[in-house]
Amino acid sequence: MNCAISGEVPEEPVVSTKSGLLFERRLIERHISEYGKCPVTGEPLAMDDIVTIKTGKVAKPKPLHTASIPGLLGMFQNEWDSLMLSNFALEQQLHTARQELSHALYQHDAACRVIARLKKERDEARALLAEVERQIPAAPQVMTANVAISNGKRGADGEELGPDGKRMRPGISAEIITELTDCNAALSQQRKKRQIPQTLASLDDLERFTQLSSHPLHKTSKPGIISMDILYSKDVIATGGADTTAVLFDRPSGQILSTLSGHSKKVTSVKFVGDTDLVLTASADKTVCVWRGSEDGNYDCRHTLKDHSAEVQAVTVHATNKYFVSASLDNTWCFYDLSSGLCLAQVSDGSEKMGYTAAAFHPDGLILGTGTSQSIVKIWDVKSQANVATFDGHSGSGPVSAVSFSENGYFLATAAGDGVRLWDLRKLKNFRSFDFTANSVEFDHSGSYLGIAGSDIRVYQTASVKAEWNLIKTLPDLSGTGKATCVKFGENAKYIAVGSMDRNLRIFGLPGDENADDASAASSDS
Repeated sequence: MNCAISGEVPEEPVVSTKSGLLFERRLIERHISEYGKCPVTGEPLAMDDIVTIKTGKVAKPKPLHTASIPGLLGMFQNEWDSLMLSNFALEQQLHTARQELSHALYQHDAACRVIARLKKERDEARALLAEVERQIPAAPQVMTANVAISNGKRGADGEELGPDGKRMRPGISAEIITELTDCNAALSQQRKKRQIPQTLASLDDLERFTQLSSHPLHKTSKPGIISMDILYSKDVIATGGADTTAVLFDRPSGQILSTLSGHSKKVTSVKFVGDTDLVLTASADKTVCVWRGSEDGNYDCRHTLKDHSAEVQAVTVHATNKYFVSASLDNTWCFYDLSSGLCLAQVSDGSEKMGYTAAAFHPDGLILGTGTSQSIVKIWDVKSQANVATFDGHSGSGPVSAVSFSENGYFLATAAGDGVRLWDLRKLKNFRSFDFTANSVEFDHSGSYLGIAGSDIRVYQTASVKAEWNLIKTLPDLSGTGKATCVKFGENAKYIAVGSMDRNLRIFGLPGDENADDASAASSDS
């Protein structure tokens, strides 16, 4: 008789008075202590229901297969087979363990190599940062005491001079860096929640754009519009001309509001400062002027900045509207405090033959993009004034004439003699090109459209890196009247303003939206 639990002959058999089943005592005692019921029937069971069965001591018979030589040989063969199978399993486990160990050692070696490379790059970056900090000296403390520094030199306008005879710059302070960083964080958060406005002009609208009006704004002796900007809150267009002036034009009324005269050579760049009454102009006469409007509509030059030694090609305003940057052919760009007109930092990359021809702030404000006379695009970290990326995708057929960041913060468009290049700032590579001569390139404020100015005006629909950027509209050819030098989208892309070398400001929009432009067109025809 066998135990109902183990199936073996019990050494100390007991029987249940309820079910009559036979059990090994130690097994049924453990089961009752844990569960309190019969393991077979499931009925409640206690030790009082268990009765011990008394048996005599008998010798267990030997197995039959051990009673003969062939049986013993068979038993040995079975043992040998079991040993071989066990040995084979152990060898497989050893092989697997060796592979895992080899892989772990390889990963450890690779990790050590990566750590060593990162340490090397970190040390190189620290050395580069230290070199940059040495090239940008801190503001001398003796300036507050109005005394000369150790070499006894002073600039013509009272500024301190360094040992090399160059002006000392205070540098971008930690407070300013904190302000720029906070602005960047706020704008980045807004961009994540930003949606394309419902009032944005649709693709069908842009396809129906036509020329609404044309306005001759600058003198005929030196014709040509070189730069342009739009103040969206008042719908005022500023143009910089080859006649050394900048003109503020009210688009709804078609009237010239003010003419800014103060430069001695062509105005290469003009920018509004947010929604304020401040206007910046840069000129080939090596100066930058800061203009402030008055109640009577006139503009006064509050600062004339003379920190560059060659033509100033571009100005761009930071998102805080407190600072701006100017870029010059003297191979430097300057970071200014707008309220005081003080140049806080003047940055050069050390190349003597590479002047800057274009500049634009990234929408978040911590990155500055510049174009050079050698067809190279350079990206700068404003906080450290370090060159963090260089794009050389243009073929070297002339200077980079314009740079424009998309509002989404991912794309950069650059224009040069060999066409327009689109760059992915996340991967630092050129992902699309438009191979025709371009003088200007501009994203609209929503980042939905891209305008390119050359012999004609081309408007593209923006897309992702892998998707196609479709050509929406080609506006009239300007090659017979003068090449287009600048293009800007109006608010919500409701119109497109184009400046050209024939001194005309052209407005393109939907037929029937001319409003006051009709009256101004009559004056332009005369």
